[in-house]
Amino acid sequence: MGQLSERSAGAAWEHLRRLPVWLPPALLTLAVTVTGLGSAQLWRDELATWSAATRSPGDLARLAGTIDAATGPYYLLMHGWTRVFGDSTIALRVPAVLAMTVAAGLLAVLGARLVDRRSGLFAGLLFAVLPGTSRYGQEARPYALATMLAVLATLLLVTALRRPSWARWAGYAAAVAALGLIHLIALTVLAAHALVVLIAWWRGPVPAGVATPAQPDAERDRRVWRWLVAVVPVALLAGPLLVKARTQQSRQLNWVHLARLDDLTALPGGVTQSSLVGGLLVGVAALGAARVGRRALLPVGAVLLPVLLLFAAGTVVPLWVPRYLVFVVPFACLLAGAALAAVAAPAALVVVVLAGLLGLPDQAALRRTHEWPRSAPVDYAGAARVIADGQRPGDAVVYSPRHSWLFLDLGIEYHLSDPPRDVLVTEDEVRRGDLWAAECPQPAQCLAGTTRVWLVVSGRHAEPLAAVSGAKGDALRTNFTVTQVWQRPGLTVALLNSRPER
Repeated sequence: MGQLSERSAGAAWEHLRRLPVWLPPALLTLAVTVTGLGSAQLWRDELATWSAATRSPGDLARLAGTIDAATGPYYLLMHGWTRVFGDSTIALRVPAVLAMTVAAGLLAVLGARLVDRRSGLFAGLLFAVLPGTSRYGQEARPYALATMLAVLATLLLVTALRRPSWARWAGYAAAVAALGLIHLIALTVLAAHALVVLIAWWRGPVPAGVATPAQPDAERDRRVWRWLVAVVPVALLAGPLLVKARTQQSRQLNWVHLARLDDLTALPGGVTQSSLVGGLLVGVAALGAARVGRRALLPVGAVLLPVLLLFAAGTVVPLWVPRYLVFVVPFACLLAGAALAAVAAPAALVVVVLAGLLGLPDQAALRRTHEWPRSAPVDYAGAARVIADGQRPGDAVVYSPRHSWLFLDLGIEYHLSDPPRDVLVTEDEVRRGDLWAAECPQPAQCLAGTTRVWLVVSGRHAEPLAAVSGAKGDALRTNFTVTQVWQRPGLTVALLNSRPER
């Protein structure tokens, strides 16, 4: 029986070896990420994507001028996508699925180029089963696209260093420019690219697994100059975005704290979405770096330099957000793949399967909700169903708080084809060029004549009116009484009726 098992494993491995190196990782990533793609409802960040993507290009330009300029190009891309494929939960997430699938395939090719075929194959397979790959491959945000472009740009750099030509450098320049437009922080991977190019110039033969025969000094110099020219487009395109994003930082990232040393230890679990899997990945990657020696320079740099640069910046200004560094995960997987390639194929596959099994609880949890912590989901769809079931013509809706990163209004509006009138809004998000609407400064006057109000409040409240602060709360408590209250995860919905006039 044991011999039969070994033969079966050996036969399976032989079939796997005959396939293109990129195909098994890409297919596995696609299969994993499409599983339960629409199970978790859109969370707050994805609601911002929906709000932006469904605006006109002119309205998107106004939004970029007010807030979220750094994400503006991604929103424009999603605008074109939703015009063709719609704005359902699955439609909004498919670009991320495709990006992670391509990233897995490119990673396998990069591993084969830098180390060997086995390293690339195991790197791609390991990447496919990480909970973080599913998490960000199932999210309507730019992180999956940034991951794909970071791997693509690195692969094109290796190609251009091996066989220099202006066409290859132009491809690299285009990939880097796209990376900068999609995710500014992902441009920190250029620090690793610059290091490799400089060492290639200094030592002659190209290091980090891309060695070529020794070349004349003129050719060595050309590589440096071509790389410098290749990064000019990203400077021209992403530079203005960076300047604008810097002016919006206090508003865009007002929820982020300065980085602390313990944030570094929590990073592997954050980017992989599992502490156990993150620890396993770091350990195996360290073994891989030791195994391949000088060839590890590029992937090690692509992991460590972005992390250290963002951490250093994050100790001065609030920038440290683990998901901003998701694009380094493939390079850690490449190093881990190099370690797995050193052992027998069945043993290497066992490690890949182990990583998948350790991540199963997190895989299941992220398909229930994308909120963090996952123990505190926000059920926008459930609250919307409550309103839809009891809504009458002439009803109004009020949200508290309005200016919150929970985006209560967007969450309810996304799930309702005909939402109640947002009675306190004086200028909506689109007209303001913002993610939040402006509310009436005198709520009592704006509520006058309204007989029924649906009140949506964040959190769980037995007395929802008491949870509404300021003039809005005073106006509601003075003029309305609570008829019924519904509790949904993360939200409270109350139906209010106007008090009879005395």
